[in-house]
Amino acid sequence: MKRSWKILPLVSAVLVLLVSMPMAVLGQEAPSKKSQVSKVTNIWVIMMENHNWTGNNSRASSGRPDIRGNGLAPYVNGQLSQTSAHAERYFNPPGNHPSAPNYIWLEAGTNFGHHSDSLPAEFNITSHQHLVHLLDQAGISWKAYAEQDYGKSKYQNCPLTRSELDVSHVGVSYFADDSNDFNSQSAYCVAHVRPYSEMASDLAAHRVARYNLITPNLCHDGHEGISNCSGSESANNTTRGDAWLRRNVPLITNSSEFKKGGVLFIIWDEGEDSGIYRDGPIGMFMLSPFAKGGGRSAYSNFIHYDHSSTLKTIEELFRVRPLLGAAANSKTTDLRDLFNNSKLP
Repeated sequence: MKRSWKILPLVSAVLVLLVSMPMAVLGQEAPSKKSQVSKVTNIWVIMMENHNWTGNNSRASSGRPDIRGNGLAPYVNGQLSQTSAHAERYFNPPGNHPSAPNYIWLEAGTNFGHHSDSLPAEFNITSHQHLVHLLDQAGISWKAYAEQDYGKSKYQNCPLTRSELDVSHVGVSYFADDSNDFNSQSAYCVAHVRPYSEMASDLAAHRVARYNLITPNLCHDGHEGISNCSGSESANNTTRGDAWLRRNVPLITNSSEFKKGGVLFIIWDEGEDSGIYRDGPIGMFMLSPFAKGGGRSAYSNFIHYDHSSTLKTIEELFRVRPLLGAAANSKTTDLRDLFNNSKLP
């Protein structure tokens, strides 16, 4: 007599068990909203100028007051602080002054030994070890949007001097490979370093790059000692910078690219107070659907960061290597704590 095996009920039971088991038991990570941070698609960095976030307020009389709690900056202390993840202990690298060395550091993790605001050709940095070169090699698009100075015409060349804007605030301009050895007619540079007014149309047309470096002009970045600005704006440089952020941040945060997978960093370039506050803390804010608080509430921490932390984080998010300069230092802390989970790629 042939035996009758009850195979179908047994198979069904095994299938039910497998379906009900956690994915991690099967050697796969279960999908989770917490893993979304690895899906960052677009990054924007807005650079502001010459204010401590906190300190001893020693430069207030020269137009460089501390920002935190300052009535001259109602947007930063109000809506921005209330809807962002921000760092209370973010510094420029130790002794790294004035502006150009900090913009270069954000691009390469080092200042290559420079401590001045000399022009790009005078620095003559020929290294390929910098961020946008790595992005290019990885096929990741990038643009630097630089706002021409007040009263100047929209430029169509590669800005390498101060005739159109303060080039010391455009870090990518300091690398020979971004401008065919500092050629103002470099087609590569002209394609990548664009007037800031074009960003709005790029966003509207959904042709925004994946990495975007934004430098407002001297009237709008909070820089002290600038008087040749529009009469329709505040005479106070701190208030002008704050108002510029209030007008321009929503251009980014209202875009579909930001809402789907964007991160916006707003960073001041260097500390300005005296003594132990010479290097900061300076302002650093992150807006993102992936930020702690999710754009609906504030989050802050007291972890020590500097510009190397931002560079390291951008490299991690775009998965480009090698880690550059001080970003490669094991003691450099990335910004993962500001994200809504700690699993940066």
